[in-house]
Amino acid sequence: MSRSPHHPIQLRSMDLQDALAPLPPPQSAVQNPSSHLWASQCGPPPWGLSCLLALQHILVLASLLCASHLLLLQGLPPGELSSSPAQLLASSFFSCGVSTILQIWIGSRLPLVQAPSLEFLVPALVLTQKLPLAIQTPGNSSLVLRRCGGPGCPGLALWNTSLREVSGAVVVSGLLQGTLGLLGGPGHLFPHCGPLVLAPSLVVAGFSAHREVALFCSTHWGLALLLILLVVVCSQHLGSCQVPPCPWRPASNSSPHTPIPVFRLFSVLVPVACVWIISALLGLRLIPLELAASPKAPWVWLPHPAEWTWPLLTPRALAAGISMALAASTSSLGCYALCGRLLQLPSPPPHACSRGLSLEGLGSVLAGMLGSPMGTASSFPNVGTVSLIQAGSRRVAHLVGLLCVGLGLSPRLAQLLTAIPLPVLGGVLGVTQAVVLSTGFSSFHLADIDSGRNVFIVGFSIFMALLLPRWLREAPVLMSTGWSPLDVLLRSLLTEPIFLAGLLGFLLENTIPGTRLERGLGQGMPSPFAAPKAQMPEKSREKGAKEYELPFPIQKLHPCIPQPLRCLCPLPEDPGNEEGGPSEPGETADLLPGFGEQCPESSRELGSQ
Repeated sequence: MSRSPHHPIQLRSMDLQDALAPLPPPQSAVQNPSSHLWASQCGPPPWGLSCLLALQHILVLASLLCASHLLLLQGLPPGELSSSPAQLLASSFFSCGVSTILQIWIGSRLPLVQAPSLEFLVPALVLTQKLPLAIQTPGNSSLVLRRCGGPGCPGLALWNTSLREVSGAVVVSGLLQGTLGLLGGPGHLFPHCGPLVLAPSLVVAGFSAHREVALFCSTHWGLALLLILLVVVCSQHLGSCQVPPCPWRPASNSSPHTPIPVFRLFSVLVPVACVWIISALLGLRLIPLELAASPKAPWVWLPHPAEWTWPLLTPRALAAGISMALAASTSSLGCYALCGRLLQLPSPPPHACSRGLSLEGLGSVLAGMLGSPMGTASSFPNVGTVSLIQAGSRRVAHLVGLLCVGLGLSPRLAQLLTAIPLPVLGGVLGVTQAVVLSTGFSSFHLADIDSGRNVFIVGFSIFMALLLPRWLREAPVLMSTGWSPLDVLLRSLLTEPIFLAGLLGFLLENTIPGTRLERGLGQGMPSPFAAPKAQMPEKSREKGAKEYELPFPIQKLHPCIPQPLRCLCPLPEDPGNEEGGPSEPGETADLLPGFGEQCPESSRELGSQ
């Protein structure tokens, strides 16, 4: 094993045209090669490596799924609901897998994993009128999860009805989110967004899960700290260590061997496996009873609508669904911009964002019809994993979707992932959320952060987005307007930190006067959301058009698409449609910058034969 110099590889080749192009400001992190993803491979990663990376994303997804289901079902006696927790978990895996595959195929086309984000959890908890957490503290020891057994705890019949209401809210959120996408809502909003809208949302997204992370880590701080330490060592201290060359064949014009930075690529998989094994050797059973393995879970099961009962649509469910749709849309649009920036692509065009939101809505409708209490949205922890391991690939995301569908067809296999100890779940979520938080801070430099206007917008948006949910949780009297659906809507929206940060940032950014350069929309300060196409290099524009456009077979159906839905398709004047024409299938099968391109001899360290 050799240790190469820090960031020795240029992630994209520099030809004469690039050399003559105007150089951006040196302080721009977007153009700094040292901040780019690991992308020196020429072609898609091999299938073996792709499977391991997909398994790594499955572990992150399982952490998020188990956390959301545990917080929603916590306090229930296991095995006494109309649907077992294993089948609820399997139905969530199935809907996430289908939504992930559709998202990559005809959605935003970014390698985004779909998962039930915390934006669905908050309205679900409000709808069920349940406290977020039920814990006990025995003396000075760590917090311990316990079941709700007091006289004020809801009965099983009420809980079954509440879960049906939550599923109905998920269906409503999916229909509303899909409608927003079909109407081209993102296309109307993006020209008015900038770094001061994206950055506060990402910062708050990183902070939003700190309570849940602390709860899970507190079950055993030793294992949690060990996991975090191993992740930091593998991803940062040993990130440039590479294993001896391993032959594989990603492209015919590549060098025969490819050294792989294995510690960085598997900086989540290896620590999770090590800590899980240590926990088993020590005999520590840190698994909540709500998700404990049940012998009643079937090995093979086909999810289908109305297996237990149909979702329940009530005015309260409609109000919670509206809150879910608005919060999930805000979160997903931030994920699109963040993922595109990490992959060195231009900002996602309106048609790609509209398709992405539409298919996320379809995934939520499917999840609600299957009885799942959680919808689907782009996963911030999985995007944080992409930044942590510095690798992103459509092939890997496709495999994640297929594995999720397979787990959804077998509740017994899906339940195996619930054997992951709680401190491991907390550690994984903590590290990935911290990466999302750091990317939010790194976005501030795109605007003039020394401007008093911008300082106020950033500080006010972040502080109020964190203050309002805490104030509502600590308030001795719940907000009451006299009409229950309106109460549910207001409590849900005012306890969604990401939605509040995005809304406040958007309103302040577009109502307080400021120049385009001051807002980060001027020349030399490209916005992740709304950089004008005229300011982008021609090569970047062509690359973005090819990466975000629909697959070639779908493009043939463009004349058959009704005029109101043309907002989901690339405009005819896009460079990819004008000069290069449609890309062939597999031409952009991987989104790692440089994948599929010929590497320069001076920087070619990873190749294949």
